[in-house]
Amino acid sequence: MSRGGKEKDRADGPERKCIVTGEVAPKGGLIRFVVGPDAQVVPDLAEKLPGRGIWVSATREAIETAAKKKLFSRSAKTQVTVPEGLADLVERLQAKRVCELLALARKSGDAVAGYEKVKDMLAKEEATALIQASDGSERGKSKLSTPHRGNFIGWLTADELGLAFGRETVIHAALGTGGLSKRVVEEAARLRGLRA
Repeated sequence: MSRGGKEKDRADGPERKCIVTGEVAPKGGLIRFVVGPDAQVVPDLAEKLPGRGIWVSATREAIETAAKKKLFSRSAKTQVTVPEGLADLVERLQAKRVCELLALARKSGDAVAGYEKVKDMLAKEEATALIQASDGSERGKSKLSTPHRGNFIGWLTADELGLAFGRETVIHAALGTGGLSKRVVEEAARLRGLRA
């Protein structure tokens, strides 16, 4: 129960307040930052670094606004330095995180790549997410459809997907129902906000 006496629906997990918008939202849609020992703002994508978390909506615009308006200093209640190009840094780190999670899912047998394997997984209704490279051919991508009640991830490049699957490039991939699938989808949703 909240201070106002209303019941809180926490089905989406713990909530945090964005320092830019002031909105309280599930932390899956936010990015955590901490202030390092050198008083510099550091993105904490794994949410494991020590210190008080400073939460910002997972959008490029929100991160740039927080840096420009000195909202990190206000939230930390001390003067902090913000690295140049913080939004670009967060985007690169988040893309790397998604690729690493996809690689783990592939190694556990929960993710497949290649048109035929993906088509087969979709036909057997074993897929929870369809992943297609943002720079792939629209004609080729239109031949596969998102699984029923599943997710679509279409903002990773063919090179990034190739890195995750140990190939040069990958256009089509799919996630099964294993334990990592939910995390891959959540982290990819954060990346989408940074690339929009």
